Amino acid sequence: MARPRAAGYEIHRDQIRAAAAALFARLGYTAATMSGVAAASGVSKATLYHYFSDKHALLEDIVSTHVARLEQLVAQPLPPPADHLQQPADARLRALVGRFMQAYQGAQNEHRVLTEDVKFLEPRAREAVLEGQRRVVAAFAQGIAACRPDLDPALHKPLAMLVFGMINWTFTWLKPDGGLTHEALGEVAADLLLGGLPAVQGAGAAVVGGAPRRRPRSVAAAADRIRG
Repeated sequence: MARPRAAGYEIHRDQIRAAAAALFARLGYTAATMSGVAAASGVSKATLYHYFSDKHALLEDIVSTHVARLEQLVAQPLPPPADHLQQPADARLRALVGRFMQAYQGAQNEHRVLTEDVKFLEPRAREAVLEGQRRVVAAFAQGIAACRPDLDPALHKPLAMLVFGMINWTFTWLKPDGGLTHEALGEVAADLLLGGLPAVQGAGAAVVGGAPRRRPRSVAAAADRIRG
């Protein structure tokens, strides 16, 4: 019979994972060492190896856990529109973009490791991570299809990839203590996605507060507002 895990095992594992993600993000996977991870985690190397057999196992755990969290975001129910003028499909896609930007805010190290170091995984582990990413992209593609059922289905996935092109690399320039928050940038990205450049209203309302912003119901509606 397997010996039961000690109380706090998962907490300690999470702490080590977070410290390792920060180290990998700062130094790069190849430059980081298990000795460095142990020091950053505040544990001995013997304790570190109790949780992770080697650096490959640690990398796999960081990226697979991060992708699993992203998959949970697309699996969770999305809220109904807050604005009665907004189409439900548009509201769901907007909420999904916002949900991902909020997740990225607290996982910048893990996201950097995912985007830059997944290539160092062994083929089996890399393919498992890529499959998870494909499911996330597929969920966004479905959201886009619901907003624009008139589009050629061949465009749904490329459009989803364009969305991720907007939001996936924000960790390289969006600072946690800067004037633009992840939440505000999520609103801007959603505006741009749903209404094009004329629909972008700026981040001030999301940062400062004030009256709820009225969202364009569609690209055509956004254009009508500009012409009017």
